[in-house]
Amino acid sequence: MTTSKMPQQTAAAAAPLRVPLPADVTAPALARHEVRTALLGYGVDERGLADVLLATSELVTNAFEHGERPKRLELEYAGGYLTLRVYDTGALLPELRAPSPAQARSRGLVLVQALSVDWGFERCAGGKFVWAVFRVSDD
Repeated sequence: MTTSKMPQQTAAAAAPLRVPLPADVTAPALARHEVRTALLGYGVDERGLADVLLATSELVTNAFEHGERPKRLELEYAGGYLTLRVYDTGALLPELRAPSPAQARSRGLVLVQALSVDWGFERCAGGKFVWAVFRVSDD
């Protein structure tokens, strides 16, 4: 996990971001763009974006590969923590697996776990959310 330096004036909670995602391969790029724009608006320094943006790509891509497809992305900021949630309609729950060195793929959740302070999933009506939490304040 890395942390970024966030100005003190952004310590208040920000309005949650909810972004519908397209049903095609542009979803990860759109999600990264929306998250980047929101984080810069919250006052997160450009250098503090990389971990969150990589995790965004991984969660949205995993929803395509292991869910039905990503339907929406949600981002909340409060108390120096960002919570990123990706909703999909799939019933298959995420499973953290240690990838084989010979595998070219299957490292998404390992990356999300390494980059975030916490991650998980929750079932909800019609599918599930997979989420990750990032510390972005300068304590």
